[in-house]
Amino acid sequence: MTIARPAPAEVLRTEYQKSVASYWNKEKDPVNLRLGDVDGLYHHHYGIGEVDQSVLEGPEQTRDERMIAEMHRLETAQAEVLLDHLGDVSPGDRLLDAGCGRGGSSIMANQRFGCQVDGVSISQKQVDFANGQAEARGVQDQVRYHFRNMLDTGFETGSRRAIWNNESTMYVDLFELFAEHARQLEFGGRYVTITGCYNDVTGGRSKAVAQIDQHYTCNIHPRSAYFKAMTANNMVPISVVDLTAQTIPYWELRAKSSVATGIEGPFLTAYREGSFHYLLIAADRV
Repeated sequence: MTIARPAPAEVLRTEYQKSVASYWNKEKDPVNLRLGDVDGLYHHHYGIGEVDQSVLEGPEQTRDERMIAEMHRLETAQAEVLLDHLGDVSPGDRLLDAGCGRGGSSIMANQRFGCQVDGVSISQKQVDFANGQAEARGVQDQVRYHFRNMLDTGFETGSRRAIWNNESTMYVDLFELFAEHARQLEFGGRYVTITGCYNDVTGGRSKAVAQIDQHYTCNIHPRSAYFKAMTANNMVPISVVDLTAQTIPYWELRAKSSVATGIEGPFLTAYREGSFHYLLIAADRV
């Protein structure tokens, strides 16, 4: 079955959305592509967990290859933790990966739960790449990626058992996003996000957080905004996990690697000074 593609004007409704889409359509960053080449799971997020320091030992000529594989292990571990918080999911359920990137988390969700997963992105290049990966794995009938705006997906009301954002909420208004998620979730459905947010206690964006915003053309939200927007849209947090300490080892390793992009310093500064948090928030639709 051929699915008609929406026109870009139907998906990209503001100049900012157009600029974000342009950024990701052009993006060919080795830190995303080389890590995904390890096993064909292409992520667009960071890693968590302790680093296996043995990757820094051994032959110099293969050291970088070992570091790449270790960073990929850590980013896949992050996706596993997100999936752990989706609650009870059965093969008959439908899930939504909002801001899916190149689709790695959707593939993992299908592997774990055996259910249908839809991913949406405002980057047509990402969508095409991700659909190619699903086809290569033979799961294109269960995992589908769509060029759609996660603020207005067009999916049916109450059709989703679970929805997640993995490091994509900083590109949208949270009240608009959670209103759309609440519409799509069934009663008792689960929402999970892993995100970077700035610390309200320290008072506004620090210099390091502002550098991260500029690097990724995003708008990092304060921690409090997540809970205000969830409460306003009948989503009640059931679990909040501070992953900040767990992600620092990933960034320390990445800073030493050949795929470092220069943003590692601001991330490490922001995390260490406490102006920036890496949180997992799980909420139920009530």
